[in-house]
Amino acid sequence: MPKAIWNETVIAESDATEIVEGNHYFPPESIKQECFQASDTTTVCGWKGTANYYDVVVGGQVNPGAAWYYADPKPDAANIKGKIAFWKGVRVEA
Repeated sequence: MPKAIWNETVIAESDATEIVEGNHYFPPESIKQECFQASDTTTVCGWKGTANYYDVVVGGQVNPGAAWYYADPKPDAANIKGKIAFWKGVRVEA
């Protein structure tokens, strides 16, 4: 089962991830809510739309913008709507 790990802590775990461009997108119910803080950061992808970000917080340490999701993706990316992906040192083990 895929797991997202940061700071030696599992922050998401699900056997229902979607893989897009090599990234596992985890269902929102599979994340540990206490490890996520909303961020004001956004980016735009030409085919997926506008991404929103979370800061990942574990053990008092903050990894700014280490998780992202598409709240309202373009039609070609509808399968990842609301699902969360990771980068910036968050390890995903499948």
